[in-house]
Amino acid sequence: MDRLTRHELKTDRFVEEVGQTVHFLEEHRQAVIRYGSIVLAILILVGAGYAWMRVKKAERQSALSAVLEIYNAPVMDPPPADLKAFRTEQEKNDAIVKACNELVQKYAGSNEAAIASYLLGTRAADQGDLAAAERYLKDASEKADREYASLAMLALAQLYERNGRPAEAEKLLRGLVAKPTVLVTKEQAELELARVLMKSKPEEARRIVTPLINRPGPVGRISATLLAQIPSQQGK
Repeated sequence: MDRLTRHELKTDRFVEEVGQTVHFLEEHRQAVIRYGSIVLAILILVGAGYAWMRVKKAERQSALSAVLEIYNAPVMDPPPADLKAFRTEQEKNDAIVKACNELVQKYAGSNEAAIASYLLGTRAADQGDLAAAERYLKDASEKADREYASLAMLALAQLYERNGRPAEAEKLLRGLVAKPTVLVTKEQAELELARVLMKSKPEEARRIVTPLINRPGPVGRISATLLAQIPSQQGK
């Protein structure tokens, strides 16, 4: 009986609270309708915002796909009718630069724009324009998501090493070793770091490379080749 009484008390309290809520809603019906409409409007706006964001993202990805199609197109003279191709390397390069710059300008601040900056940077580096390459790669490393930013950092480190700035290259590579990504693995960052250190800090370079020799595949092969190139003593 005692147990049943407690259950009934809980039920009565629940009914009472529901009744109070209904009474409150009746008294404030207009306010509920008004503020409910505001909440609904906000939800509609948020939903529209997400839909708009999805559309813009699809646009950016489509623009990036067009850039990559140009970037990967072969150079053939005459170009076949059923394949995207260019007659000369200069024609292809001009098309890449134009498409990338248009993407960067139209979608500034986006990940796709940062990827386009990365492509511009690596292209400039290949052509020996190191100042432009550094500018583009820095922009990509600062604005791309973590994966593509790591690629830009790796390319920037290689650029610094090539341009006689090993300390800056070392700093970037140590950061990549500490925080690797899918696109730039720890082993890849370590091999690049050892390559940068092999003349100035050969013992550290050797310590980095030696454990990698037994890794399967390209990592082991590259490690063995690199280890053979490291001077036995500093200064030799």
